[in-house]
Amino acid sequence: MTTPPAKQPTNTTNSTHKAAGKGYRPEVQGLRALAVLMVVTYHVWLGRVSGGVDIFLLISAFLLTLSFVRKVESGSPLKLVSHWLHLFKRLLPAAVVVILGVLTGTWAILPQSRWPDVLEQAWASLLYRQNWLLADSAVDYYAQDHSGASPLQHFWSLSIQGQVFILWPLVFAGTAALHRVLRRPAVSYRLLLALAFGVIFAASLAYSIDQTATNQAYAYFDTRTRLWEFALGSLLALALPYLKPGKLLRVILGWAGVAAMVFCGLLLTVDRSFPGFVALWPTLAAAAIIVAGQSGSRFGADRLLTWKPLVKLGDNSYALYLWHWPLLVLALAGTGVVSPNLVQGLAIVAASVVMAGLTTRFVEKPLREWHWPQRRIWRNAVVIVACGALLAGPVSLWQTKLTAEEAAAAAQPRELTPGAAALAPENMGKPTPEAKIIPAPAAMKNEWADIDGLCTDGNVPSDPLLSGCLQNSKPEVVTKRIVVLGDSHAQQYMAALGPIAKEHGWEVVTLLKGNCRFGAESPERDAECNAFNKASAEYVLEHKPDAVFTVASLTHVEAPFETEVPGYLEGIKPFTDAGMDVVGVRDNPRFGSNMPECVQKRGAAAEECNPPLSESLADSSPLDAYRGKVDRLHLMDLSDFICADGICPAVVGNVYVYKDDNHLTKTYVQSMIPMFEQRLLAATGWT
Repeated sequence: MTTPPAKQPTNTTNSTHKAAGKGYRPEVQGLRALAVLMVVTYHVWLGRVSGGVDIFLLISAFLLTLSFVRKVESGSPLKLVSHWLHLFKRLLPAAVVVILGVLTGTWAILPQSRWPDVLEQAWASLLYRQNWLLADSAVDYYAQDHSGASPLQHFWSLSIQGQVFILWPLVFAGTAALHRVLRRPAVSYRLLLALAFGVIFAASLAYSIDQTATNQAYAYFDTRTRLWEFALGSLLALALPYLKPGKLLRVILGWAGVAAMVFCGLLLTVDRSFPGFVALWPTLAAAAIIVAGQSGSRFGADRLLTWKPLVKLGDNSYALYLWHWPLLVLALAGTGVVSPNLVQGLAIVAASVVMAGLTTRFVEKPLREWHWPQRRIWRNAVVIVACGALLAGPVSLWQTKLTAEEAAAAAQPRELTPGAAALAPENMGKPTPEAKIIPAPAAMKNEWADIDGLCTDGNVPSDPLLSGCLQNSKPEVVTKRIVVLGDSHAQQYMAALGPIAKEHGWEVVTLLKGNCRFGAESPERDAECNAFNKASAEYVLEHKPDAVFTVASLTHVEAPFETEVPGYLEGIKPFTDAGMDVVGVRDNPRFGSNMPECVQKRGAAAEECNPPLSESLADSSPLDAYRGKVDRLHLMDLSDFICADGICPAVVGNVYVYKDDNHLTKTYVQSMIPMFEQRLLAATGWT
């Protein structure tokens, strides 16, 4: 991964090895190679976090600290602006080449609905803010199916490093200034630095442990939860001159560190626990290897780490890290493979090594040895700006084109995109006119049903479990109060229920939790879902709305394709006993693949994009089993406006039915509004 500036004794070319003299540590270069091999291996075959990235973070701070301390103690000027320009002049070219390669692969392989996210992440990767973008998106870094991941997702760690590469020199400079002000011989520069990094280490580790326990998906990408790993590397660099273990202890430390780092991801359950205290395992393992250093023994771990092929791989570690993830993601997406076997994985690794070698040789090395930028500081800035422009141009043009296509699709006359209306009895058999399918792929991520805002006034729940309570804008005259309970499948129907409610003067409150269908407590739900449903039921009984809206069946990817919701009748009976109406709508199908992506790859008429009804919903609706068992339960079945003629198509009336593998698009549900309203009023008797 990223390395300090070329003038430091951590350079990665053979020529700079010689120039570095005794400051060069080949075992650290071998450690970097071993770490990148861990990252690649775990990503390709195991689908797990290895701890290798954490080792990279420690190494980068270790080397950076050695460099700056040497400058300060020798009286050399720090020249921070020059340092930053030189550093990013070295880092950006390879990154830009890889991002451009990813964009090419995205255009050739990935479906159009994924293009906008990749383009957005290209900007974030270029500007070293990818980690914050992923944190805000709550990306699941542990997902086993990498074929659906972003090919630029791995830039999160490079973004954190880039941010620290700006922050750390400020710490060095600030501490140097404080040292000059104090002018006390007893207080050395190293001691002040140790105090500064000690505070950063303690504060960041405490914060990391807390955030990992409470919001791990966000904490994984949060720079603040990772600063302690850099601080540990800096503390190690400061302490190293005073750590002088004997030969035997060096041998033990070296091999213990190697064993601990290699088996970290296998021995520890790192999923959902990084980067809290668990990340101390790989970072302390790397620290042990660095302390062991060159043991002087033929049995030391440094014999392995200084092995020439491994050191050579360390020279290419940055480029290898850059290439391995996008090649993995694009290969899986192109072949439809979820997880590569041994041969497929080896092919991906081999391709990554080749691309890394070519990038290092023809991009990194020539630019590092190019004398023109080294003669003036501003010339480094010119190179950086040129690299940015090389990427910014294509990305901007592509985004502009997608925006224009989205606008053109949305501007089509409504009669060209009837959606569910094409399945109405009066339209059955009529050909659908030719038109662009809506929504445009670039707009697909905006296809969640809109809910106006957070609950206000008397609708605000007292239970913190329900803090995500949302409601539509309150009508001037409220004729009916409705509470929507359940998960995202209940939310998607707000695209119809919301507009209908506004027309009729109904106030609608939603209490929703992902993957948590409403029903009585059941062992088939996890503890969080059961607790949420219990709190939701208590809210309903406390606020006593006129009606409760739910999804009353549960669909599955595999047989049985549809079942009753566990504990459904027991869950709603307290509401009906209290005089409330309950509306239960039948669930929509789920599929084993992304339906709009299927259309974008194979066409709307492809058999794979039109699965049979018999493999999508139950032959007999589970709602039939509820009839007559609970008074005031009103059942709705809209499946004839989702599936027709024995199939469940991905596109109906030139409208995408699904936004992914199981959620209806907002646009399609809106096309169902007339039918939804008619059946809702007929089922309930409301006016």
